[in-house]
Amino acid sequence: MVFPIKDKIKNLNIVIGCPIGCRYCYARSNCRRFHITDDFSKPQFFENKLRLFDTKEPKVFLLTGMSDLAYWQFDWTEKVFEKAAQTPHNQYLFLTKRPERLNIQTDLANLWFGVTVTCAAERERIEILRRNVKAKHYHVTFEPLSDGVGEVNFSGIGWTVIGTETGNCKGKIPSERAWVDDLYLQAKAKGVPVFMKEALEGIVPTNEMIQEFPKEFHL
Repeated sequence: MVFPIKDKIKNLNIVIGCPIGCRYCYARSNCRRFHITDDFSKPQFFENKLRLFDTKEPKVFLLTGMSDLAYWQFDWTEKVFEKAAQTPHNQYLFLTKRPERLNIQTDLANLWFGVTVTCAAERERIEILRRNVKAKHYHVTFEPLSDGVGEVNFSGIGWTVIGTETGNCKGKIPSERAWVDDLYLQAKAKGVPVFMKEALEGIVPTNEMIQEFPKEFHL
């Protein structure tokens, strides 16, 4: 049975806002629609949400669903890392499209740092992430997958997510089955768990959808 990733991984938008301006950005659209902040291009830190890290049961949180880690202020990152250290039963995921802006070194075992890659031209982000972020865990999200990515160095990558563009944006590029299969086979060869997001159903037959998590997530 195919299920939405949000059923297992919770969005905790402790920072809202991003200046990058991606054409397909759902977060910017939601921010404007629901008047969450006055200016989405200027990230804001909601420190009061740190209390939500205090869960009784282990959880997996995506902390950058409406932001990009590369545009967090240093003190925001420090406060989040400190709280994560106090809640080791949870796993915390971060994503960026600008790994060249990062300079992070951490030994915390419950932090996962990732990049978004949508096409071959963005593949170098993976190597830049490894260079600029020294951490226990890395992941890659290929979403929205808008072209074939080519050969990927999956060494040291602990998880990968594949997804297609959703919504009705002008210029929308649906993913192709061959692009998805290529990434899956490369990841599988390296023993990297793969999660195909629910929007790929129809591009990939339901009975061939792969939805895996790292063992550290305990899901």
